Amino acid sequence: MKARAHVFVIGRVQGVFFRSEARYEARKRGVSGWVRNLPDDRVEAVFEGEEEKVNKLLEFCRRGPAGAKVTGTDVTWENYSGEFKDFEIRY
Repeated sequence: MKARAHVFVIGRVQGVFFRSEARYEARKRGVSGWVRNLPDDRVEAVFEGEEEKVNKLLEFCRRGPAGAKVTGTDVTWENYSGEFKDFEIRY
């Protein structure tokens, strides 16, 4: 089943290659969407794809790449839209 998750990642998640690692993990799994840094030091992302693969991306978000210290995630499940062709870093 197709799924869409909108997640905010809290902690030391900027300056640790979080966005590039998230893009790598998403593309490896065939998940589309985007990721970006927020001015309040959080990372925001939207993942769309097979529910199992989206859940794998959420697992990544809960731990982050080496150097990150994730203290929390806020996930909202939304209706799948199919609007994304790839996974990109937004600036």
